Amino acid sequence: MKENFETASYVLGIISIVLAFFTPLAGLILGIIGLRLSKRQKSELSKKAKRYNTLGIILSLIFFIITIIITIYLTKQGINNLPNFPIA
Repeated sequence: MKENFETASYVLGIISIVLAFFTPLAGLILGIIGLRLSKRQKSELSKKAKRYNTLGIILSLIFFIITIIITIYLTKQGINNLPNFPIA
């Protein structure tokens, strides 16, 4: 039985792009799953799905790195402004 995942991969690509802005880790995971599913197919829809999933993965990585940098910066600012906080 031949399985057809091109529609599922297309939908996962769109969802991964949207989630990249709100929860980058979820967008990254769905983008990778969608990319894996789209590689099994050779239709026009699967080619679009590969592009959307790749875009979702790239956006998720960018926003994930930005989130980590902002978290580290704000944590350092918060720790430096605490009174009587023991800094080693």
